[in-house]
Formats: sequence, structure tokens, C-alpha cells
Amino acid sequence: MTGSTKYIFVTGGVTSSLGKGIISASLAKLLQARGFTVTIQKLDPYINVDPGTLNPYEHGECFVTEDGAETDLDLGHYERFLDVPTSKANNVTTGRIYQNVINKERRGEYLGKTVQVIPHITDEIKAHVQALGRKGIYDFVITEVGGTVGDIESLPYVEAMRQLKWQKGKDCITIHLTLLPYLGTTGELKTKPTQHSVKELLSLGVQPDVLVCRTEHPMQKGMKEKIALFCNVDANAVIESRDADTIYDVPLLMQAEGLDQVVLQKLGVANSPDVDLTAWQDFLRRYKHPKSEVHIGLVGKYVELKDAYKSIKEALEHAGAENESKVHIKWVHSEKLTPKNVAKHLGGLSGILVAPGFGHRGIEGKIEAIKYARENKVPFLGICLGMQMAVIEFGRNVLGYDDANSTEMNADTKHPVIAMMEEQKTIENKGGTMRLGAYACKLAEGSTAHKVYGRKDITERHRHRYEFNNEYLEAYKKAGMAPTGVNPQTKLVEIVEVKDHPWFVGVQFHPEYRSTVMKPHALFVHFVKAAMQHGGTPVKQEAEAQQA
Repeated sequence: MTGSTKYIFVTGGVTSSLGKGIISASLAKLLQARGFTVTIQKLDPYINVDPGTLNPYEHGECFVTEDGAETDLDLGHYERFLDVPTSKANNVTTGRIYQNVINKERRGEYLGKTVQVIPHITDEIKAHVQALGRKGIYDFVITEVGGTVGDIESLPYVEAMRQLKWQKGKDCITIHLTLLPYLGTTGELKTKPTQHSVKELLSLGVQPDVLVCRTEHPMQKGMKEKIALFCNVDANAVIESRDADTIYDVPLLMQAEGLDQVVLQKLGVANSPDVDLTAWQDFLRRYKHPKSEVHIGLVGKYVELKDAYKSIKEALEHAGAENESKVHIKWVHSEKLTPKNVAKHLGGLSGILVAPGFGHRGIEGKIEAIKYARENKVPFLGICLGMQMAVIEFGRNVLGYDDANSTEMNADTKHPVIAMMEEQKTIENKGGTMRLGAYACKLAEGSTAHKVYGRKDITERHRHRYEFNNEYLEAYKKAGMAPTGVNPQTKLVEIVEVKDHPWFVGVQFHPEYRSTVMKPHALFVHFVKAAMQHGGTPVKQEAEAQQA
């Protein structure tokens, strides 16, 4: 597309968690499928500089980008849908905005002026929003504004949006996502909350161009026209967004509703190619109509909140589709696992994945799960802390180091088989100080990892402070746990494998961050394949036909 970059804001009203991230990613996918270049960014209204210091119970998963930014989990959706890496420029918080403005004030950059929310904070927000557009490589920049319209903390973002809409004219539009609640007593959807949400937005000076209405039931006849009349939008710009079986259905549902067409029309973009979602539809076919099924246990300490392991869940589903197998995830709370009940919780599973995390809670349960997988020859994948626990379990139960541990859990252990990285020892601040982002790794020829990746040199994203203690390297090698992936510069162990086991791999990095719909991550694909070989079962065709 020739001409200036187009800006699309996505806001939410009535309630949070309506799915702004999925709508943003779905619209981006449709525009990308027409041949346009698209990126998505998230504006988060909290005062944390980034979500890196937030408890997963507070905010779900912290997603790490290639350049080492700790970001909102919605960036994972963006990458999984678009298959395009994001960066620190794709996630901005109120904390970072104020930090930047205060730093400029301290340096004297405002020439003695009184620093205020308008124009200084709003100018900083606008600069971040336009930074991606100024690169000249994107036709569209979609900006998702976190929270809901009317929240006090969101007001500077809405004001910045109002200013940009005024300055950009037809190159900028707003999509407002809202809820149509269903009243069971009367059996009808109610439009009043949507009207009030738009009224709130109008009171802040922003007229939405498109309304996307989340609903559990079909919109009744005439409802779109009624909403259009009360909210000053065209009837064809009122989009119905019904609950979907899977988030991967949403691009097709939005295409059927004409979301991308009305957006292009509003932005004055004509003569664009038709949408080509052939590969996406092929993925959905394999995802929805598997030939086999497999049961995999995900062992972690945040399993009550599935969003804490969002990327892992999606990576398993991508890998399942690639193998034409339905992956049933059994969520296993590591705090509840003991030597007495581990077989009861994990018995019958065809694969065991031990998830990342921080702190000592639930650690012993993870170690029990790994011991069960190792001794019973169940395919195993350990990620980050999961890999470290595999090293500790092997140290205790194979090498005989009874108190083997990580110095994160026990600073006084006699066998610190996992220890803090040297460069981390002098760091006092917690935020943004771990080993973050993409680092190189060299794979041992003939190893499982080498077979999985099909090459010797790889890069993967990291988020950790502790590492395999190389003082124990030879002892582990002799006992049968091999370091099959090593960072060529630092010699840090990135991957461990257990010999005489069908599939046992622990990785210090986070492969889940790189898995997308179009490119499922090889580690997950091979892990699911190993689980299928261990105990996958065919899907009964009769049952499938009945469901269809």
C-alpha cells in the first residue's frame, strides 16, 4: 500500500476481558491475508514499568520478546496470529510513559515548563503509538488500549487517541468492543450497556467508527440498526462477535461479518486483494478434526489460572494440529503431588510437561513428577524451572546428592547444582534484570534436540536468573544426563537430555514464545509425537461424525 501508515485503535467498554487482544489479532490477520503489512501494540494503563514483576495470578503470563522485553500476554496472541515477532515497542505501560517524561524533566528537556498530563504525558503516548508507523514498513498499526473506557487510569490514553484522530484525519479510526448482555428472564439481549459505553467515550471526545459487540446469543433482527442509530455509527459498522469454539475461529467469524471491509472503507483504502486464509483454514481443519488424541499432563503451581501458561497451552495445541492429534491437557497442581499420590495423578498420561515459574512453592511436587516421568519412561519436556528441577531430581535420585538444590530455594545446599549466574549476583533491582530475550545455543550432533531442530545452531528466548552449575557437568555426563545444548559464548547449559529414555528433554529457554499457528515449534511438535507413540489413541470416527 502506498501512502501514509493507517492507525487503528481498539478500546473496550462495559467490562474487561471481552477479548480486545483477539479482535485486534483477528483484524490484523485479515489485513495481513490481503497482503498488507501489520503490527499490533498494547497500551497498558498500570503503573508497573512492565509486567515482569507481576504475579501470574495478577496478570497471567509474562510474554518475552526477541529483544528481551517483558510484556503483556496479548503480545503472544499477536505473534501467534501474525507469525511476526514483536518488540519492546509493541507494549507500553503508564509506568514507562511517566518514567520517560520524568527522566526528560530531570535532564531539563522541557525548558523550564510546568510538566503536565496534557501535553507532556499525552505527547509521550502519541510518540510511542507512532514509533512503529514511522519505521515505514507497516501499512497498519493497530493499537489496543488496555482496561475499559471510563477507568481513571485509561483517561490519558483516550485523550491521546482523541488528539491523534484529530491530527491524522481519515488515517485513524477507533473500534470499540462492547458487551451485549443476555437476560435469561426475558430471553433477550440488551443494548443499553453498549449505548452507555459509547456515551462515555463520546464524553471524552472520541466517536467510535466501528462497534464490535460481544454476545453469547445471535443478535435479534433490527438490533444492529438500533445500536447504529443510538451510537452514531453506520449499521454495517456494527459487528456481531459471537462466542467461538476456539480463538482461531475468530478471524473467519470477523471476515464473515465484514470487519476488515468496513475498516478499509473507513480508512479510504480501495482495491485491496481478496483475503487468502487457505493455510489458516487448513490449520483449523487439522485442529478440529484430529485423527488421534493424546493426554499430556502440565505440571505447574499456577494451574488454577490457565492464562499463566497461555503460550504453553497454545504451543501444545499448535503441535497437536501439526500431528493431526487432539491434545488433552491435564492441569496438575505441583503443590498437591507427593511420592504417595504421584502415580494416581500422572498415571495414564502419555506425556508430562513441567512448567516454568519462580520461588520454592510447589517445587517438591515438580521433582516428584519428573522422577515419575524418568523412571516410567514417559516422554518429558521441562521448561526453564522445569529443566532446573530435572537437574535437581537427577542429582538427588541418580547421583545420590540427597540435598541437591537450587540456590534460589536453598542458599546453603551442599550441592548447588543450580546456581545464580555470575552477572546476576550484583543486581539489586528485580524488574527487567534477568537474562532476557534471544540467545544463541549450539546443539550436540546426534542428540534429540539436534534431530528436533534439524540444525546445530539455534536461538531461543530466555527469562531466568539461575543456571546449571558447570562444576557438576562431568558428574552428570557420566551418570547419563547429557548437556546437549550449550551457549557458545558463556558455556551456559541450555538443554539437558537423559540417555536410555525414549524422550526426555529439559530446556533453560522458553520455546513456547516462538510457536505460532503457521509455524508450530519443533520441540512441541516432537514432544507431542513422542507422547502419541507412547500412548496416543485413534479418534473414534463414529463419535466424530455425531459431533459434526
